[in-house]
Amino acid sequence: MKTGIFVGSFNPFTIGHDSIVRRALPLFDRLVIGVVGDQVHKPDMPSADQRIEAIARLYRDEPRIEVKPYYGLAVDFAKAENAHFIVKGVRSVKDFEYEREQADVNRQLSGVETVLLFAEPQFSAVSSTMVRELQHFGVDVSAFLPKDQA
Repeated sequence: MKTGIFVGSFNPFTIGHDSIVRRALPLFDRLVIGVVGDQVHKPDMPSADQRIEAIARLYRDEPRIEVKPYYGLAVDFAKAENAHFIVKGVRSVKDFEYEREQADVNRQLSGVETVLLFAEPQFSAVSSTMVRELQHFGVDVSAFLPKDQA
């Protein structure tokens, strides 16, 4: 069985994340969405359970997708899930350089390969950070969230 993981804090899970999941799914028999459980870097983040529940609701009709918390390194999560691939979305050259370096380190540490999927043009400016900032100022962000989360 070919398994991939797609990991992130997903605070919140955006239409850009959803696009990556839907485009990655045909590549794998099983795709595990790993939601960062550590709240060290982002103390105001909703709990992992809340984020997992919201994402799982989106994919409730897709048996090949699982949503789980993960702690620590993505490569350790990949090993625990028997995954040989990490799926990452790339919006810009800046994202590409960062993800390329991460991919090299992950491969050296574990042999896990990284699959980069470029953002669809209409999602290249969508980020969780941007959505949180707009929310902070009271802007309706439903256009940037998958329908089940809006």
